[in-house]
Amino acid sequence: QVQLVESGGGLVQAGGSLRLSCAASGRTFSSSAMGWFRQSPGKEREFVATISWTGGSTYYSDSVKGRFTISRDNAKNTVSLQMNSLKPEDTAAYYCAARLPPWGSRLSDEYDYWGQGTQVTVSS
Repeated sequence: QVQLVESGGGLVQAGGSLRLSCAASGRTFSSSAMGWFRQSPGKEREFVATISWTGGSTYYSDSVKGRFTISRDNAKNTVSLQMNSLKPEDTAAYYCAARLPPWGSRLSDEYDYWGQGTQVTVSS
C-alpha cells in the first residue's frame, strides 16, 4: 500500500516556475515507478512524466519535454516535478501516481495508487 500527498501547486505567471512535490508513505515506494499526470476541466487525464524506481530512467510527454524535470529521493520517499517556462496551457490539476512495477509508464491505467492532486494555474 502506498499513500501519496501532493503539494506545491499555486498561481504563477506565464514563464514562471513551480516545483511540485509528492510525499509517499508505504514500504513499496522505493521499488515503485512514479508518474505525474494532469487533468483540466472537460479533458481526459494526461500523462506528464514518469521515473523508474532508481531514478535512472525518465520519460516525458512532448508537451513538457525540455521544460519539466521529474526526480525522486528514495531516502525521503518523495518525488518532485520541477516545472519551468510555464504556459497557460499547463493549467491543470496535477496528480502523483505510483505503480508497483519498477519501470515507468505513460498509461494512467497502469498505475496502482494516486494522490488527491494539486492545482496549478498559469496566468497569461
